[in-house]
Amino acid sequence: MNVLRVLISAGALSFLFWKIGLGETLAVLRRANLRYLVAAFLLFVLSLGIRAYRWLVLLRSLDPGVPFARLLRLYFIGQFFSSFLPSQFGGDVVRALELTQDTDPSAAVGTVLLDRMTGLLVLFAMGLAVLPFYAARMEPWLVWLLLIVAGGGLVAGALVLEGCLLRRLTERLPSGLSLAGQGQLAKIYAAVTGCGWRAVLSAFGVSVVFNVVNVVINWLCGQAVGAGINLGYFFAVTLLLSVSGLIPSIGGWGVREMVSTAVFAPTGAGANVAAALGASLGGVTLAAGLVGGVLYGVEGLRGLRVRR
Repeated sequence: MNVLRVLISAGALSFLFWKIGLGETLAVLRRANLRYLVAAFLLFVLSLGIRAYRWLVLLRSLDPGVPFARLLRLYFIGQFFSSFLPSQFGGDVVRALELTQDTDPSAAVGTVLLDRMTGLLVLFAMGLAVLPFYAARMEPWLVWLLLIVAGGGLVAGALVLEGCLLRRLTERLPSGLSLAGQGQLAKIYAAVTGCGWRAVLSAFGVSVVFNVVNVVINWLCGQAVGAGINLGYFFAVTLLLSVSGLIPSIGGWGVREMVSTAVFAPTGAGANVAAALGASLGGVTLAAGLVGGVLYGVEGLRGLRVRR
């Protein structure tokens, strides 16, 4: 599977640049405005703090003893692994594993999943709210794709949060697959639904702030490469860039640039500028991931000293 993910990233990048021209895309990147990229990087770092606070809001209803500083470090470390592991969501696995040292494993995994899900659900809702204002400027396939992804995501999220229906539908399955009973999957689902609606609604509120920041980050990367695309358009389509991280790849490379080209090139920005936009966003996330890598290395060295 890891080899497959490497091949997907390498293959997607190779095909894209063979089709639109690597030299032309690199020329756009060389002309990029560094001030916009630095602003995007600083906002991305800020967004990690916002997401860590959202995680705290969810976790403190199950275990109020885990401090915010711990969750913030884990978010930076998770970003490092998301930048280099074969998935943009690989950092979520690392965050959950690391948090099991501080709290119940079911609470660790459940809150990480709910943390990610609340962010996506708010992004889907924002995309649907803005879509009517920009649908006329989009290709029909893009409008339908946005409707299917956002609408389907909201329905799936509502079913997960409701809790009772999925438990009834899976109660006759083997314990390892059932969301009811005492199996491990059921315990994780109990943590997801056990956070309570007050915590979930608070997480939705934090997610609104985070997603506005996230959209601005994407827009700044567009400004850096001269895309000249309206900020509102990013509110409508950023959800596709976020969901594309679910496709197996190395840190989203290749897939992100393909999606960026498909979504932004028809606006008049051009294929090379659209691809450069995706690559710029990848560079910003990679830089933030390196900050997490430094923190992870420092913690490792401290651990070695303690053991010695």
